[in-house]
Amino acid sequence: MSFEIFLATAPGLEGLLYDEVRSKGFKQAKNITGGVTIIGGWPEVWRANLWVRGASRVLARIDSFKVLHLAELNQRTREIPWGDLLGSGTSFRVEVTCSKSRIYHSDAAAERIERAIAETLKSQASQDAEITVMARIHHDICTISIDTSGESLHKRGFKESVNKAPMRENMAALFLQQCGYKGTESVFDPMCGSGTFVIEAAEIAMRLNPGRARHFAFEKLANFDLAAWEKMRSVERQISPDLRFYGSDRDEGAVRMSGENAARAGVEKFTEFQQRSISDIVPPTSVPGLVIINPPYGTRIGDKSKLLPLYQTLGKVLHDRFSGWRVGLIATDTALAKATSLPFLPTTEPVQHGGLRVNLFRTESLA
Repeated sequence: MSFEIFLATAPGLEGLLYDEVRSKGFKQAKNITGGVTIIGGWPEVWRANLWVRGASRVLARIDSFKVLHLAELNQRTREIPWGDLLGSGTSFRVEVTCSKSRIYHSDAAAERIERAIAETLKSQASQDAEITVMARIHHDICTISIDTSGESLHKRGFKESVNKAPMRENMAALFLQQCGYKGTESVFDPMCGSGTFVIEAAEIAMRLNPGRARHFAFEKLANFDLAAWEKMRSVERQISPDLRFYGSDRDEGAVRMSGENAARAGVEKFTEFQQRSISDIVPPTSVPGLVIINPPYGTRIGDKSKLLPLYQTLGKVLHDRFSGWRVGLIATDTALAKATSLPFLPTTEPVQHGGLRVNLFRTESLA
């Protein structure tokens, strides 16, 4: 049986996710607001969770119907074969969003869906359940989905510690992609924090599946085939690249944290982290590659003026010492990016990140 599968990502990154999904062989991919849809069955759901770096979660869209009132929502929900999906006695929780519809009260809609599923399965809803049934009622069309991921897919399963305001792994992967990174060059992050960009770059080069070290909500579904899943997950695509991936940070704790995270991810042989301030950084290898940086944003009043010297120093060091390297810089403020005096290309639409709107500023190879 084939159905629509929705891969969610941050608004503004849909096009990059679409390119990744297409490159990994998924069929009938379509770029839509908030993510990408594909058509497939449960094996494609598993693969999407296991393979796709840029998605934040994968939803299996199991039904869609017009609904005008709560009684109708209750009846149509009961017609879905929940026993084939969740199994008898399986706990679940329900999340509902309503917009531009006659059913406008999301809590009331959630209560009707919960009751319909619970009475069909003879089970109970629980806010602690691993399986989430999601309903979106928009223009009187109700789409029922199962969140097959569970925890957000940016949680790869190996990072025990992070610094403040970390870059999410799925966003980092798409920003690397936007910089033209294909796993065939070295990457250097001089403000590495917990090592996200460096570790993602190493994993891409080694062709490691991003979901290899974690569990997913779909493993709790009634139709889950453990033998088929273990066979899929056991396929080894790892290679040993003739490359290294580098990070530095002025904070000793960040450097230690990055090394520990890289070791848990299994990429420690290909990564190096050092304690250095921005004024002391030098190219870590003689062959130019990509410098990618997620510096402080300065979101509070007065912070941006204090950050200007940092951005100015960063730009001067990169210009003077990193000839031939490309640069990607994440920033919320164009003025701060311009303070680097680097020759940035035109930016695309900003992306939501941690309640802020950020841009990726990119250069071609520095002269």
